[in-house]
Amino acid sequence: MAELRFSALRELFSREAIKAEIPGKKISEYFGVNVFDLPKMERYLPKETYEAVKKAIDRGTQISREVADKVATGMKAWAIEKGVTHYTHWFHPLTDATAEKHDAFVERNDFGGLVEAFSGELLVQQEPDASSFPSGGIRNTFEARGYTAWDVSSPAFIIGHTLCIPTVFVSYTGDALDYKTPLLKTLNALDKAAVEVCRYFDKDVDKVIATLGWEQEYFLIDEALYYARPDLMLADRTLMGHQSSKDQQLADHYFGSIPDRVMAFMEEFEMEAYTLGIPVKTRHNEVAPNQFECAPLFEEANLSVDHNQLIMDVMKKVARKHKFRVLLHEKPFAGINGSGKHNNWSMATNTGVNLLSPANKPKGNLQFLTFLVNVIKAVNDNQDLLRASVLTESNSYRLGGNEAPPAIMSVFLGSYLSGMLDDIVEKVTGEKMTPAEKTELKLGIGKIPEILLDNTDRNRTSPFAFTGNRFEFRAVGSSSSCAPAMIVLNAVVADTLRTFKKDVDSLIDKNIKKDEAIFQVLKKYIVESGRIRFEGDGYSLKWEKEALKRGLTNIQSVPESLNHYLTDQSKKVLISGGIFSERELEGRVGVELEKYTKKVQIEARVLGDLAINHIIPTAIRYMTQLLDNVKSLGMVFGEIEYERLAGARKEMIMNISDHISSIKKLVQDMIEERKKANVVEDMNKKAFMYEKNVKPYLEEIRYHIDKLELTVDNEIWPLPKYRELLFTR
Repeated sequence: MAELRFSALRELFSREAIKAEIPGKKISEYFGVNVFDLPKMERYLPKETYEAVKKAIDRGTQISREVADKVATGMKAWAIEKGVTHYTHWFHPLTDATAEKHDAFVERNDFGGLVEAFSGELLVQQEPDASSFPSGGIRNTFEARGYTAWDVSSPAFIIGHTLCIPTVFVSYTGDALDYKTPLLKTLNALDKAAVEVCRYFDKDVDKVIATLGWEQEYFLIDEALYYARPDLMLADRTLMGHQSSKDQQLADHYFGSIPDRVMAFMEEFEMEAYTLGIPVKTRHNEVAPNQFECAPLFEEANLSVDHNQLIMDVMKKVARKHKFRVLLHEKPFAGINGSGKHNNWSMATNTGVNLLSPANKPKGNLQFLTFLVNVIKAVNDNQDLLRASVLTESNSYRLGGNEAPPAIMSVFLGSYLSGMLDDIVEKVTGEKMTPAEKTELKLGIGKIPEILLDNTDRNRTSPFAFTGNRFEFRAVGSSSSCAPAMIVLNAVVADTLRTFKKDVDSLIDKNIKKDEAIFQVLKKYIVESGRIRFEGDGYSLKWEKEALKRGLTNIQSVPESLNHYLTDQSKKVLISGGIFSERELEGRVGVELEKYTKKVQIEARVLGDLAINHIIPTAIRYMTQLLDNVKSLGMVFGEIEYERLAGARKEMIMNISDHISSIKKLVQDMIEERKKANVVEDMNKKAFMYEKNVKPYLEEIRYHIDKLELTVDNEIWPLPKYRELLFTR
């Protein structure tokens, strides 16, 4: 009890310490205090320097070394005032995590002492050792050089006593080794393509940004129980464990009252998030026990991706203070819902228009309809590429599990918008449209804002659903960076918009009026992408059969899905679109195949170790107790009574023995298959071997272990069970 009281006091003092550092009680008063944002730049930088940086952020212009030196001076002054001693270039290597190398703000002075120093050269570029980061064969291990370069569009921030400067990460040869570099390229490509289309409707549009609002789902597990589960520690998920008698059947956890200890954790990590400029808006209990969600307001996509990476890190650090561990794996527990990271994506103009939000006038709604149809066409033409961007080893346990979107890509619009698209197909002819026909269509479009809210439900079974003013890409996994999905989505939409512009202009060149040309191309796109639209239950077997008839793919193999990055269509979008070189794209696929292989390998090794060194010895121990009991019964009772009393025990002994034998054989067979796969050098072949020949053993071995869990004495079972993991606060 004393330890519990001490722990509670420690948590209280921790939260109070954070509150003491916050210069006000309202969130708005301390939001972004640890961010070198535009208001702080305006205060710490000369006016011309501030204007140059603001222009670079808004327009993507270059910053001179002279400007960089002045920014570095101002940034250092601000950081040192806040007690900062070190700085780091903060980047996103291809590990799904972030990376940083810290250097102190010190240089030698003329007298042999130290002086605080930070130059534009150090701000703009650094050279961390890049030898051990994954590259997919782009570079050799002995080639250590890699460069980080300042991303001026994402503001620097302070964690502890360190100034973190968001950067891109490239090799000595200029190849991208991170997620931010291609993400920035796709944002630029989308901007250019969308602006060209916007000018059909508004000549004042000269900038379009992609916006993103993510919804982060996660589990919280008590620290002591976490440390008692080697599979959670090493593989991020439970590789064994029978379902609890009660889990999520009653849906009583969903949106329920948040437990006090969890609330304390949430309050602290939200305070940390606000100081870092992360606009966290929502928190609630999710469907499964001990599952929760947080979500921010939407932001510019690059900044939002940075903030999601940052929030995952902050959550993990704060959880340790509260004796929790955060589980971000998509499926940490069998039999209950896993976790996703819904990506709510849209596009906004410099004139303040959300391009996926219906307007109040027919002209504005024709623009809305244009971008809506182009996004649908992009998903239709690139279904396999979009799936490849989200189908990871861990997410493969969630997609298609009747709790998350299926692996079949489809678009949900709602009845009214679907009817509107069907009307366009019906009413727009290949011949010249009459003024009455144009007016009728425009008037119909103009009604969208009035009734859209009631006709666009959030279909939970759709992987890509329109939800009123944005698309929700629901298939993204909870542990993944948002970047791969955003890279692909931005790229495919940019590619489709470029094609749309060419198609419309070719009709205008034939003396077809602009609006009529737009309607004709929209009709063509609606017809071509009709198969991707689906309003029903994505979990049903009926949809699987229907999707197959429509020509939609249902790829659930991770290696097979990843290879779709290298199809002609994908290369057209990603290589011809200027996002990757062929070398970079092939390297990226190699990295993902290697990650998949190594994750399955780790799970197989962990499960094998637990089975042989923990489960089997425990089962033998209990079986020995039963054998001793049976032997004792024979010494006490006569033959008739003995047979009656010992029969059930003998049956248990046989069942335990059979499960032990099965586990031992399956583990040995799994090891042999791993050995065969490990000598294969071709990463693609190795990934398929791990998927087909190693991964199936995980479920087979688990089956027998879970049966033993139901039989062996609870007092000697070596691992915490689901009822303990999921119902401990």
